[in-house]
Amino acid sequence: MVSGAGSVASAACSGTLYLTFDTGNMRHAELVAATLAKHKARATFFVANEKTLRGDYALDKAWAPYWQARVAEGHAFGSHTWQHGSFRQDQGNLTQYRLMDGRTLDLDSKGICEEVHRPDARFKELTGRALDPLWRAPGGRTTPLTLQAAQACGYRHVGWAPAGFLGDELPSESYPNSRLVERALKNLKDGDIVMAHLGIWSRKDPFAPALDELLSGLGARGFCFATLALAG
Repeated sequence: MVSGAGSVASAACSGTLYLTFDTGNMRHAELVAATLAKHKARATFFVANEKTLRGDYALDKAWAPYWQARVAEGHAFGSHTWQHGSFRQDQGNLTQYRLMDGRTLDLDSKGICEEVHRPDARFKELTGRALDPLWRAPGGRTTPLTLQAAQACGYRHVGWAPAGFLGDELPSESYPNSRLVERALKNLKDGDIVMAHLGIWSRKDPFAPALDELLSGLGARGFCFATLALAG
């Protein structure tokens, strides 16, 4: 269950959507932030220490001003794991965790907790603010052990609605921005969690420039935007 933190629904709202952005390569981080500000929309950022287009990493000190500015704007933040690997399967009391370089680690509950918590500790170093008690597994791929371990150390997993998958990681040759925007405007409904990235390596025609059109269209349909927060 989700509730709005940082956005007050007005009588004019026909529904509330929860915009979320995973780090990705950060290519369009500034554009996304500017577009959100233009529409007075607050979002939830799920942060991982991913390699950026600049050659550094999203939670390096050089990115502190960016994250500090988003904190000041009232956005929410969750963990996207530190290494942005893929949780594959549980084997006994261990979970296979495949890293971007092809290596596979076997993590116990403590290791899972450390992987989820490390972005939290780093984000607080950079901004003075802890993450919200939320996390999202890369690709949304979880296992029973990862969910249990993360919950035990204070983090609730957040995925996205089927209609909330904006598709910014799909090939633009088959899924042009116009198609993605049209699909989202048609299918999104009240309470949906929407997911996109601050930059995608593989997509030739990036989606971020189309975010303005999407938010305008959603606003015209009467949607308001809120950050994710634990209910109660």
